[in-house]
Amino acid sequence: MRRKAFNLYSTHLKARFGGRVHKISIDAGFGCPNRDGGRDGHGCLFCSPSGSGSVGIEPEKSIAAQVEHAKSLMRRKYRAKWFIAYFQPYSNTFAPVETLRARYDQALAVDDVVGLAVGTRPDCLSPPILDLLAEYDQRSYFWLELGLQSIHDHTLDYLQRGHDYQCFLHQYRQARERGLRVCVHLILGLPGESREQIMATADEMARLQVDGVKLHLLHILDGTPLGELYKQGKVPMLEMQEYVELAVDFIERLPPSTLIQRLTGDGPRNILLAPLWSMNKWEVLNAIDAELERRGTVQGAKCRTILNCD
Repeated sequence: MRRKAFNLYSTHLKARFGGRVHKISIDAGFGCPNRDGGRDGHGCLFCSPSGSGSVGIEPEKSIAAQVEHAKSLMRRKYRAKWFIAYFQPYSNTFAPVETLRARYDQALAVDDVVGLAVGTRPDCLSPPILDLLAEYDQRSYFWLELGLQSIHDHTLDYLQRGHDYQCFLHQYRQARERGLRVCVHLILGLPGESREQIMATADEMARLQVDGVKLHLLHILDGTPLGELYKQGKVPMLEMQEYVELAVDFIERLPPSTLIQRLTGDGPRNILLAPLWSMNKWEVLNAIDAELERRGTVQGAKCRTILNCD
């Protein structure tokens, strides 16, 4: 596989730390303003009741115990040497500053944890919280992971995100002013979005020179509002090759400096309605590599010619 065709996050971590580094997903018990913050109560259209968590998280355990358990598994399976504690499900800045500090500190106190990744929403970042995150950026290897999904407000409204693109843009700039690394989460194949609109999102990420991206394909999960619409035949789905071509189109538009943290995803199998082809994660990744090779292209090929970015 031609991994040099794009700037892979795992390669960056190995070069930075001199060995294998793995992220450990943590459920720290946070909520979400789009569920329990006085809005409509059920969250984003696509989000499952358990949030966007990794399979295998044990939220009943303490933060330190979650990290220690995952460490032992990853050392046996991957021979990992160091770890990044990833606060993943729900909105992990949706709490007072001192609560956040206490929970982040629990993770960083575990041996061989070299950094933190904090997943959240643009509307959960007040100036005091951003200042707190900047402290952790000084103390450790830190990433802020911001869910955006699309730059188009009509899509954000459809998804019932509860914020618009300008909200994201403001908080992104505030984070970058503090020197924070930002990884932006985006979904390909959202209802109502054309290829041109998806590429507009890619071009905007290039313009912003984002530090990292996670590309997700649209998953339909049972028990979600989007799942009900899918059952009614109201949500068209991408075929695997369509997704592969969009992902490569997207990669071509990103600056070579942007770290690609994810190119696909696999939803929980027990509640996944569609697309079922997404369960073959390595098949999708191999197909993306093959499409890059078929085109003879690399990350940034069209960024250079269209946007003149480095």
